[in-house]
Amino acid sequence: MWAVALLLLLALGSWPLPAAAAPGLCVGPICGDEITRSAKHHFQLRMRVSDQQGHRERLTVDCRTGGLSPAAGLVERGYAAAVARKACRLAGEAPA
Repeated sequence: MWAVALLLLLALGSWPLPAAAAPGLCVGPICGDEITRSAKHHFQLRMRVSDQQGHRERLTVDCRTGGLSPAAGLVERGYAAAVARKACRLAGEAPA
């Protein structure tokens, strides 16, 4: 009987745990995820940004100029611009 219990414990202990998703690209209190390239303009990225207070927004980034659209919103734009620059660099669209 104890052998069956031991085998059950070993089987449950080796069960893979679900992987926790990474928050994405983070700079300071702002993280960006769901980053996609625009279908129309290769130099534009779309991303969802969120802060530690629970504010979320969808942004479009022009990687040539670093401009964010919309220019104002709930998420602090200084950190959001830093996340956008990092995403543009990783996508190979950093300004020359």
